[in-house]
Amino acid sequence: MSASTTTSSPAGRMPVVFVGHGSPMNAIEDNRWSQAFGRLGASLPRPKAIVAVSAHWYIRGTYVTGNAQPETIHDFGGFPRALFEVQYPARGDAALAKRITELLVPAEPREGVPARRSGLRDDWGLDHGTWSVLVHTHPAADVPVVQVSIDLRSPPAEHVAIGRALRPLRDEGVMILGSGNVTHNLREAFRHLGDPDAPTPAWASRFDADIARAVQQHDTDFLARAGATDDGRMSHPSPDHYLPLLYAAGAADDGDAVSFPIDGFDAGSLSMRAIRWG
Repeated sequence: MSASTTTSSPAGRMPVVFVGHGSPMNAIEDNRWSQAFGRLGASLPRPKAIVAVSAHWYIRGTYVTGNAQPETIHDFGGFPRALFEVQYPARGDAALAKRITELLVPAEPREGVPARRSGLRDDWGLDHGTWSVLVHTHPAADVPVVQVSIDLRSPPAEHVAIGRALRPLRDEGVMILGSGNVTHNLREAFRHLGDPDAPTPAWASRFDADIARAVQQHDTDFLARAGATDDGRMSHPSPDHYLPLLYAAGAADDGDAVSFPIDGFDAGSLSMRAIRWG
């Protein structure tokens, strides 16, 4: 684990966090990553609520969970029964969900960007991209959690723009959490599951380093186009696990301190980097 810091943030503003969540098994295993999630949680100020953008709510439209008691969604298969028995009983926040839908209304339509389909949804809850992290960072489940979906139709810059629209929440006691992975090529990772000595491919090392550098420089333009590079395409055959980073980077600003409370690779190529702004 390593940390790197630049600049500082206004007092009282909640941080933005991006976490590489990795395998759902991190929720129930005592391992390097679950221990690091716990240390990350202990280092964070207590928020009034958490707004989570998870790689696993990747649909047409930008929606917000409006449930009073969001369901713990077990959106996977082939894992031990103990993982399916995990419940994360955090309550929702109807007022915050409504506030988010208001923030997400764009000032004006933009050319090349599909009109935002948005609103409240009660047919989703907290998927494992959210709860597999929060069971360690906020194990008491005593902070309200609201999820925002990722619109699969939107170009990268639009995801940054949505993150920017959420930025005012930070001054209202709300922490914004993006959950995905900086590199996420499952075909490559599955070849090395369970191998702690698996080599990291050059493309994964380069992409992870490029993203870390851009984050430190607050270079959201690079972050928005990085997925289209050769290393970006190798790192993300599908963009779902990369896009939560764009929401987090959009919610940050140039005055935020940047640190990396977690880094390293699982299964050789899966970056587990966590980023904190503020």
